[in-house]
Amino acid sequence: MELDKRHPGDRGEGCLVGVIRIPVKIVALIVVLPVRVVWDLLVACGRAVQRYVLGPFSVYVLQPVLRGIGWVLTVLLKLVFVWPWVGLWRYVLEPVYVHLLAPAGRFLYAYLLHPLGEALSWVGRGGMRYLLAPLAKGGMWLVWALGMTLFVWPWVGLWRYVLAPVGRGLVRLGEAVHRYVLTPVGHALAWTGSLVYRYLLRPLGLGVYRYVLVPLGQVLVWAWHVAGRIVRAVWRGVRLAGWVLLGWPVTQVYRHVLTPVGHVVRDVWRTVRAGVREARAEVRRVLFGGPAREPARSQARTLGSTTAAGNTPAPESHVPQRQG
Repeated sequence: MELDKRHPGDRGEGCLVGVIRIPVKIVALIVVLPVRVVWDLLVACGRAVQRYVLGPFSVYVLQPVLRGIGWVLTVLLKLVFVWPWVGLWRYVLEPVYVHLLAPAGRFLYAYLLHPLGEALSWVGRGGMRYLLAPLAKGGMWLVWALGMTLFVWPWVGLWRYVLAPVGRGLVRLGEAVHRYVLTPVGHALAWTGSLVYRYLLRPLGLGVYRYVLVPLGQVLVWAWHVAGRIVRAVWRGVRLAGWVLLGWPVTQVYRHVLTPVGHVVRDVWRTVRAGVREARAEVRRVLFGGPAREPARSQARTLGSTTAAGNTPAPESHVPQRQG
């Protein structure tokens, strides 16, 4: 059977590929192949019907019928929308325009409108030259005269006969006042100021500077130095009192009380820490086993130090030296 045939390249495939491929082939054989055969038969039947039935029917029956329907619709449209308006223009409006309206219009233009236009043009030219132009010129001159009378000539006369003479008089008066009043007064004030500065202010300033400010400055400098010495002496006294009352007692307490107490606390702390280490090592040996370890204090005394195990360390002196 075809299901049992295998391709040469399928030797290395596993059982999973075979399990999937066999159902796919069965489905293709049962479902896809019949559907494809039915589809091919339908396509062949459609092509035969198109070639031997619909083709001759559209050529010999459908096309003539459609052409006849199109011709009838064209005739109806022309009969309704084209021919009535063409006949109205060709047989009614055009003859009326050609044989009645056009001659009447030419007659009216030649014997009525053209002469009337010529007459109106002549009247217009004559009226413009002999009536409207003089009236316009007179009106413009009247407007100009009225504007000049109201807005120009009064201000020109005011400037020419009032403001300009008054301004020139004021200028001349100012020049005279400047020349004969302000200049002499200015010279007199400058000369007076120079005399006052030379013989009053300058000697007075020099005297004040020499006999008042210089001694006062010297007194202030001497007072400043004296105040500095007083402040330094007071500061020395305050510093000595601070040392006597606070510094020396604190130093003595630190030297003779806090330092020995600190040494004692340090020795006690070292002893307690060594005991804790030995106890922890003993507990670890009991729980987990192992060789006995020498206490840290004995190791420090025998292995890592230069002092022998039997030697007793010299007692530490806690008596501080007195500073000179």
